[in-house]
Amino acid sequence: MFEQQPTLELLFEQLGLPADEAAINEFTHTHQLPSEVALPDAEFWSEGQSAFLREHWHQDDEWIVIIDKLNQLLHVESDKQGV
Repeated sequence: MFEQQPTLELLFEQLGLPADEAAINEFTHTHQLPSEVALPDAEFWSEGQSAFLREHWHQDDEWIVIIDKLNQLLHVESDKQGV
């Protein structure tokens, strides 16, 4: 069982990505997704990263709020376009 309260920084660490604020901002700005692409289906994830996101999304566990936040951050541009 995961002992810490999940945060965006911890999610990035779990995904094996740099987890400081600047790296997270850079990642979310450079990896924008079209509205029709679900977060776990993005082509830039490794198989393991995609599986982690999909598993916790479907389990609706303690990670879901943070995964949903990441989903929103990666769909900002498509939301602005009204797509």
